[in-house]
Amino acid sequence: MIRVIDGDTVVLNLQGSTETVRLIGVNTPETVHPSKPVECFGPEASAFMHTLLQPKTKVRVQRDIEARDRYQRLLVYIYLADGTFVNQELLRLGFARTMSISPNTAFATKFAAIETTAHQNRIGLWLAC
Repeated sequence: MIRVIDGDTVVLNLQGSTETVRLIGVNTPETVHPSKPVECFGPEASAFMHTLLQPKTKVRVQRDIEARDRYQRLLVYIYLADGTFVNQELLRLGFARTMSISPNTAFATKFAAIETTAHQNRIGLWLAC
């Protein structure tokens, strides 16, 4: 782990190469978009990622079908060394909404159910925004 850009984008050192990676299946409110204002609960999502993924944090990444997005960011699911599934935690704690883009949909059904639970329980952005 090198640094967090925002709630759903980070920079990782992968096998000696620096990669900007975008988490698959989740979309956090904007905080650093060049043409959009800071969105409701964006700072909180970004702060959560900064806490969770501090510099030098060891992570495991998993790809899906499509390797990169149109911005050439590597598309991944991220797991902490203790097994915490970062993409899922963002949804469970209400820091993100689901964003399903085919063909990278391995966890789409699971993520949708987690988002529904967070929404029903008014967790995170579902309460604040």
